[in-house]
Amino acid sequence: MNIKAVVFDMDGLMIDSERIIKRAWGIVGRQLGYGDLGEDMYYTMGLHVVRREKYFKDKYGEDFPFDEFLDAYRHEYHMYVSEHGIDAKPGLYEILETLKELGIPMAVATSTGRDNAIRNLKDKNVDGYFDVMVCGDMVNDAKPSPEIYQKACELLGVMPGDAIALEDSLNGVRSAFAAGMQTIMIPDLIKDTSEAESMIFMKMDSLSDVSEWIRKNMNA
Repeated sequence: MNIKAVVFDMDGLMIDSERIIKRAWGIVGRQLGYGDLGEDMYYTMGLHVVRREKYFKDKYGEDFPFDEFLDAYRHEYHMYVSEHGIDAKPGLYEILETLKELGIPMAVATSTGRDNAIRNLKDKNVDGYFDVMVCGDMVNDAKPSPEIYQKACELLGVMPGDAIALEDSLNGVRSAFAAGMQTIMIPDLIKDTSEAESMIFMKMDSLSDVSEWIRKNMNA
């Protein structure tokens, strides 16, 4: 198999952030009188801030104080991270070194804003591995639209069909599939992945497994 590029999601795929975000949503939801909003993570993973706002206002009404919620949960998230840190997902450094060794270009395609994405990648000392970064505030229509993956492939100079997308969320899978990419899903918080089965090339348990598969199948 000739893999010309690999494009990574970030939250829940490279860094173990979604559990911390879910915790923060639960805390702030209760503070605002809406109960545990952490469960809403399952329906909004992979979405950027505009789509998330629409989700909350569609579900909880136009009066939902989204900006207040956004500021409060980000504060709660950063307070937690500053005290406890945030882990890299298992196998992250292994797969990055594998792809570097094989000379396979890499990109990031994340719904997170550019400033936060850069900060997270620098914190894990992995920003230097990536040739291209496309973030949620750099596209007109983020995931599940295919635009973010299409742009990443365009900047890498590869056709989407010649690149692999690594995703953990259903919205991310939808985005990569619509872009025409071969998608490998490494689920994080999502337990039921049946909806993704028809859109993915395969499902694996960790980035280490993906690294091993690439070594075995590159140019096979």
